[in-house]
Amino acid sequence: MAFALRINTRYVSDNTGREVELPGLLTQDGLLISHLRYLASTRYLRKGASWRERSIFALKLLMSYIAANEGRFEKTMALLESFAPALEYGTINVETQTDPSGLYWTPRRAEDARTLMNHITSYTDWLADEPNYNATRANPFRQANSVEERMNWCAYYQKQSNVFLSHLNKPKDAAAQQALVRKTQTGAVPTSNRKPTKRFPENEIYNLLENGWVRRSSDPKASSHDFIDYKGRAITILMHYSGLRKSEVFQMFLSDVIVDKKRNEAIVRIWHPSLGRVEEKGYTNRRDYLNRHYGRKPRTEYGKTNSLHAGWKAPLLTDGADGYLEVYFYPLNTAKLFLHNFSCYLKCQRVNPATHEDHPYAFTNSKGHPETLKNFNRQHRAAVHRIGLPHSKKIGTTEHGHRHAYGYRLEESDLKPEFIQKALHHKSIHSQQVYKEPTEQDIRDAFEEGERALERKRQKRQNSLSLI
Repeated sequence: MAFALRINTRYVSDNTGREVELPGLLTQDGLLISHLRYLASTRYLRKGASWRERSIFALKLLMSYIAANEGRFEKTMALLESFAPALEYGTINVETQTDPSGLYWTPRRAEDARTLMNHITSYTDWLADEPNYNATRANPFRQANSVEERMNWCAYYQKQSNVFLSHLNKPKDAAAQQALVRKTQTGAVPTSNRKPTKRFPENEIYNLLENGWVRRSSDPKASSHDFIDYKGRAITILMHYSGLRKSEVFQMFLSDVIVDKKRNEAIVRIWHPSLGRVEEKGYTNRRDYLNRHYGRKPRTEYGKTNSLHAGWKAPLLTDGADGYLEVYFYPLNTAKLFLHNFSCYLKCQRVNPATHEDHPYAFTNSKGHPETLKNFNRQHRAAVHRIGLPHSKKIGTTEHGHRHAYGYRLEESDLKPEFIQKALHHKSIHSQQVYKEPTEQDIRDAFEEGERALERKRQKRQNSLSLI
């Protein structure tokens, strides 16, 4: 019986003993080794965990489709060409609501279908160029007796006839790319502007900090500090008043926070999670430091299913590729607010790690382990619910809504674009355009002001006519 299960693997490419955590596909014929080698190749190893998971998912869909259509197609090309519309439009008969293949796929968004097809194209392009896999292509597709051999044939036909999708092209580039367009394509993606930017409501941030981030205590001797969640407040201040992504917060070492005693405020610099420099001498970078000093890996190198995983969006760094994120608090006095809450957290509430589980990360959970994204997401949701708001992207009350609130605040202050780019750590000055996008409420407010202006203009015109 054909099957494909996503599993966690430890991939070793040489005799150095270095292991790489990668997601893999376990089939009835064993691990799909070629895809593991693809993920571990020089070109793709630096891709993020989300990208790897999407690649695994796309390939799993293709394998499921092939298994569900065993013997249905005479030629491999015909099967591959039918895969794209099945992926986009689904496999369920509209009239009978049945699916003889047993897949029961529902329709996907055009953008999602194209992304998945691009993942498959990338893998098969790589596979077709690998001489080792070309050599194993001995039998026709219909007689191939293993998943690996069938993937080889898919790569072969893709190479020969470009049966998979082309990558998304801008309209102005389409003419130049016509000769390279793939034969099988999903439907065109409708033209649209950016998704509305949902930011955390500015009039609720004080309420969240004061009444959302609170703790219970049954200790009759509890002080006022025991009822305040200083960790939640400190992290929220970093996101809302300095625009940090939550994944960046969880890359922060204790040593990344410096006290400016003259101004009595915090200076925060978050170094690159693997390439960043360290103060202690004798270490090449943070990867080397984490490995030899703590027996750990950078959090970006743990699989996405591992609780220690935290991403890194390749932001613009200060002081070179092995540099850091310079955190800019805005308004400026919130640097003092952060320092107060962070100091109280360190003094009263941080659970220090056990000696044999030591680590340098600033924020810890109740056992002293590095705090996780999943746990903080749960805590932030609870804090938002405490002040009577739903935790939803649609209204900006998730963690990322704080970054959007920060970006909008910078735009609203009419700061120069290059300053905003630096504060948001964008590599392109155009990336901050998303924070200028008006929301539905912004448009409504503008229309109401427009109505008032129009009414004043008409009234002035009417008064002028009355005087004639």
